[in-house]
Amino acid sequence: MPLAQFLKNRKGGVAPMLALAAIPLIGSVGAAVDYNRASSGRAAMQAAADATALFLVKTSQSSANPSADALTHFNANFHRPDVQIAEVSGTPSTVANQNKLTVTAQGSLKTMIMRVLGVSTIPLTVKATAASVFDGYGCVLALDKQVSSSFSGQGSTAVNLKGCSLYDNSNNKEALTVGGSAKVAARSVGVVGGITPGSYGLTADQGISTGILPVDDPYKDVEPPAAGSCTENNFHATTSATLNPGVYCGGIAIHSGATVTLNPGVYYLDGGDLAVNGNAGLIGDGVTLVFTKKNKNSYATATINGSATVSLTAPLFGPTAGIVMFGDRGIPKGTDFKLNGGASQSFGGAVYFPTATINFAGGNGTGAACTQLIGNVINFSGVSNLAIDCSSQKTKPFGVWTIRLES
Repeated sequence: MPLAQFLKNRKGGVAPMLALAAIPLIGSVGAAVDYNRASSGRAAMQAAADATALFLVKTSQSSANPSADALTHFNANFHRPDVQIAEVSGTPSTVANQNKLTVTAQGSLKTMIMRVLGVSTIPLTVKATAASVFDGYGCVLALDKQVSSSFSGQGSTAVNLKGCSLYDNSNNKEALTVGGSAKVAARSVGVVGGITPGSYGLTADQGISTGILPVDDPYKDVEPPAAGSCTENNFHATTSATLNPGVYCGGIAIHSGATVTLNPGVYYLDGGDLAVNGNAGLIGDGVTLVFTKKNKNSYATATINGSATVSLTAPLFGPTAGIVMFGDRGIPKGTDFKLNGGASQSFGGAVYFPTATINFAGGNGTGAACTQLIGNVINFSGVSNLAIDCSSQKTKPFGVWTIRLES
C-alpha cells in the first residue's frame, strides 16, 4: 500500500504511526545524550591538556621527548575510560623571553544511541598552550634564606624602585619589614616567607606576593681573577688623584675636599676600608671594586658617608662585566657595607655582596643609572631611588618565572 493511502487509512491501529514518529524523536534525544557525553569528555580532555601544558612548560626546553612526556602527564590527569585517546603531542617553542609548550590531544567517544542512526563515534580534539614568562625586572634581592627583616626600610625612609622589582628569599614569616613612616614603592614585590604586620608603607604597581619560590642569584657563578700582591698600602687621598687598577692593601681613604678618579679595570681592596668621607669624591667608568682578603688578615669593607660624591659604572666586558662592587663570598655574615652617600651617590651596575649586609641610602642621582643591589641582608635608610634601565650596563637580569595559560 502506498504511504499516502496508508496515512489516510483509518482502519489500522496507531502503533505504526507512533513507530514512524518516534524515529526522529529518538534521533534528537540520542543526539542530545551523546553530544552531552561528548561535551563532558572534551571538557575533561581540555582540563588534562591544560594541566599537562602548565606542568611541562618549565622543563620543555630540556626534555628529550616532549611528546612522550606530554602523553605520560596527560594520562595521569585524564580519567574518562569512555573516551579513547588516539594521540597526544607536546611542542615547545621560545619567543622573546617566553618559553611555550603546546599540548594537542585527539580522541573519540563511542556513541550509545546515535549508532542506530549510523553515527558510531564522535571525534574530540583539544589544544592547550602554556607560557613561562621571565620578568627580569629585579633590582633588589635579599639572599638570606631564614632571618627576619632580611629586607627592611625603617624610620622616615623613602625608597622608589623605578620600574623594577624587589625580591626577598627569606622564608621567615617576617622576612620583609617596612616600619614606622617608611615607604617602599616597587614594580612588584615577591617574598619567599611573609611580611611583617604593619608594613603599610609597602606598595607595588603589579602586586605583592608571598610564598614565592626563591629567586636565583644571577651572579652565583661569577669569580673575579685572583688578587695578586699589594700594589698600594693604606692609600690616603687628601688631594685629588687618579688611580690605576691594582691591589690596594689596607684600603682606600678619600678625605674631604679630595676626588679620586679610577681608570678602567678591577680594583682589589685587600683588608681595610673603602672610606669616602663627606665632601669627598670617587669617580670611575668601567670599574669593579672587589672586597676581599689575601695579603691581610681581615676582609675589606666600605663606608660612604653623606654628602660624598660617588659616580661609578661597571665594565662592559670581562669576568666582572656588569658588576661595580663585588664582595668575596668568604666575607662573614653580618659584615656591614655602608653606602650612604645620599643624593650624589650613583652606581651603574650591580652592587653585589652575597654574604654581607648592605646599608643603603642613595638619592636622586642613583635613579639616573641602572642599579642592582644584591646582598645577604639589605637595609634602606634615607631617600633612595633605583632604576632598572640596564640595556647598556651588561648586568644580569633576575626575577621570577610566571606561568600562565594562553587563550
